[in-house]
Parts: sequence; structure tokens; C-alpha cells
Amino acid sequence: MATSRSTRIVLYVYGILVIFFLYLPLVSVAFASVSKARYLSFPIKRYSTKWYGEALDSSTVSNLLVTSLSVAVLVTIISVVIAFFGALAFARYQWRYRTTFQKLILLPIFFPQTVLGLALLMWFNSLGIIPTWKTAVVAHLVWIAPIATLIVSIRAYSFDPALEEAARDMGADTWTILREITLPLLMPGMVSAGLFAFLLSWGNFPLSLFTTGADSTLPEWLYAKMVSGYSPLVPTLGVMSVVGSFLLILIALSVSWLIRANRESRAAQIENNI
Repeated sequence: MATSRSTRIVLYVYGILVIFFLYLPLVSVAFASVSKARYLSFPIKRYSTKWYGEALDSSTVSNLLVTSLSVAVLVTIISVVIAFFGALAFARYQWRYRTTFQKLILLPIFFPQTVLGLALLMWFNSLGIIPTWKTAVVAHLVWIAPIATLIVSIRAYSFDPALEEAARDMGADTWTILREITLPLLMPGMVSAGLFAFLLSWGNFPLSLFTTGADSTLPEWLYAKMVSGYSPLVPTLGVMSVVGSFLLILIALSVSWLIRANRESRAAQIENNI
């Protein structure tokens, strides 16, 4: 449907305003990270990158990054594995109470994270488990694994099971079908699920606050610094985290493109052989 000139102008203005309000806080944080003054004020009179040098040289920051990365990477790997088999169980097999189980598994997504974190902390205490970053992995999985399962399930429901049945009729065993057909077809969904899992775990604050114990993740440290005493390292680490997340998204998009290109190339080769 063609749009009038006035409608296009309104849409452009609306889009610019939305982008402005979405990214203005990030721009402010970026300016604060390069201000030589300890506290941000506009206009910035002196610029410096010394806070980035201090962040890279700080042992505290290194420990925070190691802890946050350990939690996020483990959550990502386990979530993708759970999501892969969970999606197959829901999309490929008919079994009693399947719909009920599916709803129960997805239910933690809608729980307030503070309530979920408190419940998990009480559960750990009742079992005599001392909270550490490892218990934070479990807490993150309770909330993130269902999201990853939902993402992969959408992909699993979208492709035709006749492809697997045709391969089985041609004599392929279960492992071959899984490796050559099911896994490549689900890979874009698994990449998306992995990306979501990592970013959600990396930036999670409520669950980490309740379940890391004496350990601390990057979001917890940033919040503690803002409450107890502002440090220029706060916006600096915020910018570094955003840049790292952006690079991760670019890598995930590149991997998805390579997977799609490889699948199209293999399909073309099969057609040529036929």
C-alpha cells in the first residue's frame, strides 16, 4: 500500500524519536567513560581514555570478567543442549501430557526474577548449599533455558519432518539423520538461542544478586559501585560490555550466514548430482 508524503514524514519523525530515546542513555555513558573528570558534567571540558587503561589493568575487573564469562558460557552451552533436545521432544514426538509439560517448562519465563532468585536462594539454603557463581549458573538456567527452548522449538516446528522420514526410508540410521539433517536445519535456531542465552546471562542482575554469594558478577559490581560510591570505571565497563555484546551479535550473524550459505551450497550440489 502506497503511503502519502505526510505519513512518511510522521513515520520518520517517530522512528528518529524512538531511536533518540533508546540510545541517548548509552551515548551519555560513552561520554562519561572518556571524561577526564571524576564526575560527568556537560559540556565535557577534558577528554581522556585513562579509565579504559585502569579497567584493563585492574585485577578486580579481571576477576569480575572471569566470573561473568564463566557463568554466561556455561549457561549458554547447557541451555542450547537442553533447548535442542527439548525442542525435538515437543515438535517431533507425540506423547501424553506433552502440552502440559511444555507450558510448565515455559512458566518460569513469566516469574519475576527477584521472586525466582529469592526462592532459589531459600532452596539452596535448605539443601545446605553455599551460594557461589556455580549456583548462579543453576539460577540462570531456570530462567534462560526455557527461553532458549522456545526459540529452538519455533525453528523445529517450521521444518518438514518428511525430510527425516525420507532419509530413514533410504536406510539412514538415527545418528546420521540427526547429524546430516536435523542438526543443520535447527542450527540457525540454536545460534539464536545461544546468543540470547549468553546476553541474558551476561547482563542478568536480579538472579545473580541472590545466588552468587561471596562471588560477584559484572552487573552486581556496577550496581554496588553506583550505590556505595560512584567510580568512572562504572561507565567505562558499561561501554566495554556494550561493545563486546555488539561484537558477539556480529559474530552470531556471521555464523548464521555461513551456515545458510553452506546449506544452500550442499543443496545445489545434490541437485546437480541428481
